[in-house]
Order: sequence, then structure tokens, then C-alpha cells
Amino acid sequence: MNSDSQWFKRNNYILLISFLILYTFVVLFLLRGLDDNRLASWERAFLYADPAKIFLILIFSILIAYLLSRLPFVDKHPELFLFTFSFAISSLFWREPEIILDASRYFTQAKHLEVYGVGYFLREWGKAIPAWTDMPVMPFLYGLIFNFFGEARIHIQIFTSILFSLTAALTYLIGSAIWNRDTGLIGGILFLGIPCILVNVPLMMVDVPVIFFVALSVFLFIKALVHGKLFTAASACSIAFTLLTKYSAWLMLSVLVVILVVYIIRESGERKKIIIRGMLVMSVSGLLAGAVILYKLDVFSEQIRFLLNFQKPGLKRWGESFLSTFFFQTHPLITIAAGYSVYLAIRKKDFKYLIILWMVLLVFLFQLKRSRYIMMIFPMLSLMASYGLMNVKNREMIKFFAFCIACVSIVVAVFAYLPMTEKISLVNLRDAGEYIDSLDGGTLEVFAVQTGEPDANIAVSVPILDIFTSKKIRYRYMRSIPPSQQEVEISPLRFTWEYKNPDYYSEIKGKEDSAVVALIHGDKTLKLQAYIESRIKDYRRVKRFMVSDEMFRFQVFVSVYSRQ
Repeated sequence: MNSDSQWFKRNNYILLISFLILYTFVVLFLLRGLDDNRLASWERAFLYADPAKIFLILIFSILIAYLLSRLPFVDKHPELFLFTFSFAISSLFWREPEIILDASRYFTQAKHLEVYGVGYFLREWGKAIPAWTDMPVMPFLYGLIFNFFGEARIHIQIFTSILFSLTAALTYLIGSAIWNRDTGLIGGILFLGIPCILVNVPLMMVDVPVIFFVALSVFLFIKALVHGKLFTAASACSIAFTLLTKYSAWLMLSVLVVILVVYIIRESGERKKIIIRGMLVMSVSGLLAGAVILYKLDVFSEQIRFLLNFQKPGLKRWGESFLSTFFFQTHPLITIAAGYSVYLAIRKKDFKYLIILWMVLLVFLFQLKRSRYIMMIFPMLSLMASYGLMNVKNREMIKFFAFCIACVSIVVAVFAYLPMTEKISLVNLRDAGEYIDSLDGGTLEVFAVQTGEPDANIAVSVPILDIFTSKKIRYRYMRSIPPSQQEVEISPLRFTWEYKNPDYYSEIKGKEDSAVVALIHGDKTLKLQAYIESRIKDYRRVKRFMVSDEMFRFQVFVSVYSRQ
């Protein structure tokens, strides 16, 4: 009788959780107009998705979640499970096009290293290699990947997927180090319940890598305080890398001071050792990052000035609501559980909780309202939610609940967000690049034709096309006329008007004509200049890529010509 009672009780819990998960999806769908995310809002995503079909898939995903929650491998090897599961999921997004124009900057910087070498990159980054507000670590790593493995986008995607998967494992390790394995495991699973990260994984950007570097810095700093030795050196290097990855990470790394204070209080018997280890790590990491900053002081000074004068006030114009970030781009049940965890931590007087609260708290204190700039807090938000769920005694149901959140968010990302990326006009650059590779000839001549009243310099599309083709590009730079100076100064795409044609696009050996010509243009009704018409008179148009969207004002189309 007792076993029957437990069986019914367990099934009731499963049904209740399943209903809650499905109900939450329905509510979000009905309120999708409240999601003002600039890139992947629910309102935009469900223009191209069938909600009824997704709802049926969600029901099936709950069954998958139940099976995963019962899998012994998850408990025996949590780090390996989180890594492999995360990597497998992220690989589903590798077909996604580059959907953010900023990718052109990182590709251009990385290609300079590939073409001219490490020494040139170190000397000319920020000078001959335009750096905008980017920091050097990720372009440097991307360039090394091109140098060693070849200039193929798949190599970058494998790398960023590895970083994403390691972040899921690090979330587990951080939770385990602060509290216990259960808190860490649930936190790692919940980290996969944040669909906006998945869309960013395959992009040649810095947002996903910086999540990894911040999480790695937190974990290694904790290990350095407790164990010292090699962890001290590893922690210092990790922090230095993080400081040189993205400026917004500087604010978030203030969590290291919080960790140091917490461990000084927590490990009173080892207080002197912890203080020495903490100061040593911070000093060495400061010296390492400081040496690079000092070497490029003029570049970094100008970047910081620009961030304060342009980027900071611009965030007020380009921001997104917390409702969007924490209820649509993050699964709302994660946010609710995280909010509840604050109450629990205060009730328990758990001083260690400040470690995972700190970065989330900074977002609200400084009103940071752009999801792309705060994604590095999501491992900590996941651990906050896990901490809140630990108050439930039934561990089996907690794990099922966490897997439900993860599986549902993955379904939304795969069947709503991903199809949306296929409808953005930037997909034309991916499809054109892949098609051009199927044509004869080793070189590609590219013209970028500006039309109408542009929001961005269309010439910046050339590096993105280059990402998707293995042909050598010869690009004849034709300076576009920007809109008024006042419009440029407040435009989020201001960097495109400072685009300069990289020398490597004009350094192709040989003077023979290209067998293929590509015209990149911003208007479907293309009117060619006389020079371009004369250049392609012996070519015939073989393909046009004309996907357009109503989501973004900037549109890009590609017409491909081949020699007759």
C-alpha cells in the first residue's frame, strides 16, 4: 500500500510539473508581444514557427526530460554528461547564418593574423587592424584557429561549441565547490534552459566565449583560494584572458572580491593563506593584463573614451526590458526559482550565496538592459535557481523539473529561433557563399553597391560573405556615402561607416579576370553604375539571393555572375 501511495504521489508530481511547463509556454506565447529583444524576440520568432506543432513537440520533449532524469550516467559523470549533451545541442545551430553584422569585425581581425602572422597582429591590432571597441583575445584565438586548421567557419563553430559546453560543466563545478554536487548539477542543467544563448553559440562573436571565461575565472579563483599551487597560476591567466576579452567583463569580475571576502570569513582558520593566495592571483592577473593594456595604451584609452561617449548613452536607446531578458530569453521558471532563492539565502543567512548573487545584482543596480551584454551572468542565475529548487526535498522531481525546463527551451530555440534566422536577409550571404564555392575559378570579384537611405555601410557585408566562401576575394572598394553625421553618431551600426577595405582583398596574385563576380546590394531593384556594367558585360547572371525580412531595416541581397 505504501509503495502504491508513493507511485501515485510521484506520478502526480510528474503530471503537475508537465502541466506547469506546458502552461508556461502557452502564457509566454500569448504574451509574446511583450518581448522586445532586439534580435530573437518571441514575437519575431513565431512569425515563422507553427505554435501547434511546437506544442506537440514540447509534449514529446517532456518524455525525453523524464528519461534523461532517470539516466544513471547523469549522476555518475555530471561534467561529461553536461559537456556532451550541450555540445550535441549546440551543433544543431551550426547551419545558422551570421545574423549580427559585428561578426565582420572579428573575422577581419582574425584574418589579418592568418594572412600576415602573429607578429603583425600584435603590432598592428588597433592600428592597421581596426579594433572598434573589440578586445584582442577572441580575434587572436580565431586567427590562430584559421592559421592551424584552415579558414573555415566550421572550425570556429566547433571551438565556440566547446566553450559553451565547458561553461555548462563549469556551472556544475562552481555549484559543487560552493555547496554540493546536487546544486551544481541542477544549475548546469538549468543553464541549458536559456534559449538566447543557443542562438549565439555558432556566431563568430565574443558573447558566448566571454561567458566561458568569466565562469572559468570564478571557478579557478575559488580553487586557487582553497588549494593554491598550480591553481594560482591558472587562475591568474584565466582572469587576464577574461579582462582582455570584453570590457563588460571588467565589471562582472568584481565578483572575485566578493569570493575573497566570503572565503576569508568561511575559512577563518586559513585566513592568512587565503588572503595571500587571493592577492597573488589578482596581482599576477593585473600585471599580465596590464602589460598588454600598457603596450596598446593609446588604443585602449581611445576605446574607453568611445565607450563612455557613445556606447554607454547608446544603451539607453538600444536597451531591452528585464521582462524580455528574464522571462522570454531566459525560461521564466528559472527566474522565479532564482528570485525565491534570494529569500531562502536570507532566511538561512548563507553568506556564500553572495558569490552567485553578485553579478545578477550588478545588472539590476546598473540597469544593464541589453541581453547580449549580460549573458555572462546566466551561469550564476542558473545556480541561483538551483539553490531555490534545493529547498524541495524530492531530488528526483527536481532533476525532472530542471530537464523539462532545458528540453522545452531547446525545443523553442530549435523550432522557433532557428527558423527565424533563416528568414533574415543576411542568410543571402551564407547561401551565396556556399553557391559560389560550387562554381569554377579560384578568385571572386566583389562589388558592394549602396542604394537608398542606408542604415549601414553595405561594404561591411564583404567579410561576412568571405566567411562562407573558400575563394580568394578581390574587392574593389567604392566608398559609400553615409547618412548625415548626426544619424551616424547615434546609429548602433556606426562602426560600419568606418569600414576600411583590408589590404588582403587587393593582394591576390595574378592579374587574370575572376571567373565569378558577386554584387552585394541593398535594394532588390538594382541600378548598376556604368563602371560595374562594363565590368560584367561578358558575364551572365546565374543566381540571385533575395531573401528579405521585415524585422530589420538593413537588408542585403547578392547577385552572382559567371563568365559566359
